[in-house]
Formats: sequence, C-alpha cells, structure tokens
Amino acid sequence: MNTYLALVFRRDPLQIIAFQSYGTDQHFYMRGRALEDETINLEQKGLFALFINSWKRFESDEIKFADLQIKLPSGQKLNTSTDDHGYFKIDEPLGRLRAMANAEGWLKVEISYNGQRTRDIQNSNRFPGEMLIPSADVDFGVISDIDDTIIHTGVASTLKWKLLINSIFRSASNRIPLEGAAEFYHKLHRGISGANANPIFYVSHSPWNLYRYLEFFLKQNDFPKGPILLRSFKDIFKKKTGDQPQKHIEILNILKAYPELKFILIGDSGERDADIYIDIANTYPYQVAAIYLRVIKHRKKMQRVRSLFERFDTVPVLLVESSAQAIEHARSHGFINKYV
Repeated sequence: MNTYLALVFRRDPLQIIAFQSYGTDQHFYMRGRALEDETINLEQKGLFALFINSWKRFESDEIKFADLQIKLPSGQKLNTSTDDHGYFKIDEPLGRLRAMANAEGWLKVEISYNGQRTRDIQNSNRFPGEMLIPSADVDFGVISDIDDTIIHTGVASTLKWKLLINSIFRSASNRIPLEGAAEFYHKLHRGISGANANPIFYVSHSPWNLYRYLEFFLKQNDFPKGPILLRSFKDIFKKKTGDQPQKHIEILNILKAYPELKFILIGDSGERDADIYIDIANTYPYQVAAIYLRVIKHRKKMQRVRSLFERFDTVPVLLVESSAQAIEHARSHGFINKYV
C-alpha cells in the first residue's frame, strides 16, 4: 500500500526548457522555464490523448524561485533564478561570444539546477540551451509571425473557434504549413549569395506553453532554425489601453539589438500585423527592408488592410497570394539569389 501511494504521489522529474533566444558578440541573453516534466508526446494521436496533452501544456507545474546555473563552452558560469511562474531570464554584457558559436551562429550552453533543487533531480542535471549570434556578414534579418503566416490556425475565424480546435485537437506532427512557406524562408535565410545564414526570428502572440509544440512543428516541416519569441500565458487576457502588444515590443527589441541590420517583416492580414509593421517601418524606416503580409479569406479584414497601405510608401509591401509570388518579389528586390 505504501508503495502504491508513493507511485501515486511521486513528483515528475524536473526539467529546464531553454527558449531559443538571440544575442550579440558582447551581449548574452537567454530565457526559459523550469518545470516538472509532464512527458508530453508531440506526435500523439487521438482526440482524448491530444486533449490531455493540451491540458498538460497549460496546467504546467512550474518550479518557482529555483537557482539555476548556465555554463558556456568557455567554462564560464552564469547564475540566475526563476520567478513565481518558473520563468528565468538572464541578460548580461559579456565578451567574445561569437567565437564560441558554430558556423550558423548558434552558441550552445548547458543549464542546471543549483542549490537545494539538486536533491529533486531524478535524471541528469544537464539541460541544453542555444542562443543565436548572427554573423557580422549577414545581408538582413527576417522577423516572421507564425499564426496564419506559416501555419494555418484560424486566427481570423469567428470567436477564434478554428484556432482553439487546431491548437488543442491537432498534434504538431499533423499540422500542415502554408504551401511553399518553408522554401521561401530558406531562400531568405541563404540570401543573395545563396550560401548565407541570414537570421530568422519567429514572433507570435501564442503563450510560452506552446513553445515546444511550435519548435517541433518548425523542425518537422524543415523551416530554418531561429529564435522563437512568445509571451506569458498570464498576460494573454490582459488588455490595457495604450499598451503595445507583446509582439510589437519583441520586434522592437530585436531591432534595437541589431541597429545596423535591416529586416524583412512577414505576417498575415488577419490580426494586427499590418498596424504593427506600419508603425515599426515609420519609426525605423532604415531598418525595415520590406513587408510581406499573407492574404486571408476574410473580405472585411482584407479591405481594411488594403486601405492601410493605399498611401504607404515607406518600404516595399506585398500582400502575398502565394509563396511563389513572394519568392519572385524577393528576387526582384535583391533579397534572394536569382538562381536558386
């Protein structure tokens, strides 16, 4: 009986999920979350099993106020701790980070629990993390939305019912990307030379609870690897008049991190991407190279978006009907190689 009770009330193993982030040669920046490992199968099938997986994502058991240590390839160690929702963020000036990154600009680190929490570790206390440090030789960067830009979610549907069904009752392995999107992003990643490593940043209004789901989807469908920037679930339902959307803030942070780099902004016409991108292009015209917005099947929303761009001539804009159209536009503007 005691053995049975021990199994029932046994705590799940601890884990640390480091969100793919970005930095510079002189700036280390990483975010992540400490959680109990709920063993979510991202390839799970069956409605009930998918519902259970979705419940696990949003009813996560976070590890609050835990001391963590990040070890760099050089052996240098950084210390941080989690907040009351299990999130951690480390933002420190360091030097010569690019020398530790691979050819694509990825710096690999190792994260571990420190202090009292080490007593709760059931497996190895070593968790991987990665941070992107773009090369000084890249042509430009790409900042892309996810929902209805590279994956059909139904953000524009009435009461968002399609978004709810797709997020809860469809596994990441069964989600289908928009046709040609991965090819377009790879061409932008390789750039005008055809052999570059232009950085791709994925920014979404989705909560961090969906991070591994989206990371798996991008990898499964062969999108270029890049930082994935989401937001805290506790902020999803907060609406404060005058506040900028979290996506807007994240994009501005990227531009400020790389002030000498131009960016191509990619989104859809369903939500607020048009408004956000216009504001950013007007504020930072020398850092925005072009805007691409996927056309959606919603007449009123498309009328509104087209009206927004009627007199907008700050940067090139394309309302994208297909990935092939976007590729041709990118070729004509010198963003991608003409022969690939």
